Amino acid sequence: MRENNVGIDDFVTENTSSVERAIESILGFIGEDPMREGLRDTPSRVAKLYAELFSGIGQDPALFLNTVFDEDHHEPVVVTDISFFSVCEHHLLPFTGYAHVGYMPTGKVVGASKLIRVVEVLSKRPQIQERLTSQVADTINDNLDTRAVFVFMSAEHMCMTMRGVKKQGSQIVTVAERGAKGELASLKDAISLASLKGCR
Repeated sequence: MRENNVGIDDFVTENTSSVERAIESILGFIGEDPMREGLRDTPSRVAKLYAELFSGIGQDPALFLNTVFDEDHHEPVVVTDISFFSVCEHHLLPFTGYAHVGYMPTGKVVGASKLIRVVEVLSKRPQIQERLTSQVADTINDNLDTRAVFVFMSAEHMCMTMRGVKKQGSQIVTVAERGAKGELASLKDAISLASLKGCR
């Protein structure tokens, strides 16, 4: 597992030769010549790509929620249209979409950008959307003093678009709810209102 203080460049330097050999083997397996001009640098490019795509491995998303602010605010806080991409762990193909994240505070709030960071860190690892949605909700619920958390994700999966059923534009929608029904209803209303105002 990659340590939190190891950056992408360090990670690539430590593992690039192993990744390059693996990519060369894959290119050979599909009948290509990894030494031809167009593919000669592909293994090193893929090594750097993987380091970026999977940069969330070994990272603790809870660290982004360490700093909170005392505010006399007890109504819904919602961040909508958080674009994200992840990689399906079944076929290692990307899925991309948008997340809406909301919580009911109890007088303490966190910077809105920190909620986006939580989504980013958890999505940059091999995932399935159902687990990703739950992990975002659990991270917020377990590390902030909230009365409720609601996470909505909608994404297009390349494993359904490029292979298998090959249905372009189909969206998978997942929801995670934490907290009392009454509080969750307020969060859902806030997200619905945002949607009426032009959010996704």
